[in-house]
Amino acid sequence: MLVHFFDKITFRDAAFIGALLGFVLNYIFLAHDNLVLKFFPQDQGREFAVNGEKSKGKIRGVGLIFVIQFVVVTLLFGKVTTEICAYLLILLLGMMTGYLDDAAKTPWNEYKKAIWDFIIAVLIAVTYIGFNGTTINIISLGKTFEMNKIVMGILIVILVWVSINVTNCSDGVDGLCGSLAVYTIATIAIITKILNVNLDFILLEVFFIAIIMSYLMFNVSPSKVLMGDAGSRAIGLFVSIAILKTKAPLLYLLVAFVFIIDGGTGLVKVSLKRFLKISILKNIRTPLHDNERKNRGWSDTQVVYRYSVLQIMLSLFAIYLCFR
Repeated sequence: MLVHFFDKITFRDAAFIGALLGFVLNYIFLAHDNLVLKFFPQDQGREFAVNGEKSKGKIRGVGLIFVIQFVVVTLLFGKVTTEICAYLLILLLGMMTGYLDDAAKTPWNEYKKAIWDFIIAVLIAVTYIGFNGTTINIISLGKTFEMNKIVMGILIVILVWVSINVTNCSDGVDGLCGSLAVYTIATIAIITKILNVNLDFILLEVFFIAIIMSYLMFNVSPSKVLMGDAGSRAIGLFVSIAILKTKAPLLYLLVAFVFIIDGGTGLVKVSLKRFLKISILKNIRTPLHDNERKNRGWSDTQVVYRYSVLQIMLSLFAIYLCFR
């Protein structure tokens, strides 16, 4: 990273310059229908999604652009270690699986996605435990525990898989997934500072927030571009890594609550019906943002603002718990 070569570049300067560079670069790529965007797939619309036809013809999969930019900015201005390099490679893998699905003429089936998600989750579990051990902090109890490696590995795989998929499912309303991601990652950065653990990872969180905010300039309703699975799955993956680095992974339930409820409800509903033949929430559309728009008459703007307010309040509660 550049701070290795220029002593005058402090942690704060690296955060500011890296974030600014990421924001500007992403803005330039998305501001015009340039030669790069012309090679990206176009959304075909979603048959069963509320207002799904409005997405038809929009450029999809630009998550590829902002994830690659994030990696470049991190390599330039982040504190790059072997562990961070491993995470960046896994993040690129997660992004590419999403992008290949975005670009495919026939969308990937759920089992193919699940297999790749499992592989990625295992890679994260092995990497995290290898570099950080198995100590976790239960904030609500004020206690630290040392977990069995196998149990810890299984729990990390579950966390990563859930985070990838609930974030992906929440990407159905202009500005929703990106906005929630900013609040969630910002909260994790604050918690990381409060707990005084793995502080260098805050740089990566600042870079990711800046790049997502640049993307949101073009994803507000009516949007111009869509992040696609390339973006949403990568965001979910990054969130899972970031919360693990706080050593307080249970806080994920609060800092990503809206992601979990919005996207997770549909996953539970479909899984129970498919594998156990149990039908629940028959009168509720999933993801929940579709239910709010179809059955309660909310506009896209109302969904984004109300879900955002809910997540911000829960994030403040998570921060409060860390100060206790």
